[in-house]
Amino acid sequence: MIGMLARLFSRGEPALSEASRRDAAPIAKLHAAAFRHGWSDGEIERMLLERNIIAHRATSGRSLQGFILSRLAGGEAEILSVAVASARRGRGLARALLNLHLRRLAGLGASAVFLEVDEDNEPARRLYQRAGFREVGRRTGYYQQGRDKAATALVLRRDLV
Repeated sequence: MIGMLARLFSRGEPALSEASRRDAAPIAKLHAAAFRHGWSDGEIERMLLERNIIAHRATSGRSLQGFILSRLAGGEAEILSVAVASARRGRGLARALLNLHLRRLAGLGASAVFLEVDEDNEPARRLYQRAGFREVGRRTGYYQQGRDKAATALVLRRDLV
């Protein structure tokens, strides 16, 4: 009976919370599924142990559905990575994670947030535009997409104060 109730309630919206080093393996797995060059469990764990790394996760039951990681330094933050499980994309989860994360960064004293996004990643660009980010630079050839192809990264900024 308890298992049935747990499955019933886990079908709702994922729970958002701070991530910890225990989340390193699931974050690494989701990162590898979402990006061409995934980070290892060890790389993620080392990041999560740093005092200036801020991380949030979205979970449904015991399953990681999304995450966001940032580095805070000198009153500014850089979003290092955001990923949502493919089955959850397009349903507002990235927006919920980003909103929570931006509030936390502001609460920790960040006055501005930066990030890089592939210029061809339309869903991510829409997410960031709706969240108030604006383009402040470009890095041509930043994302390697194969032996002979590289994509431009757009550098985006959002002021928090």
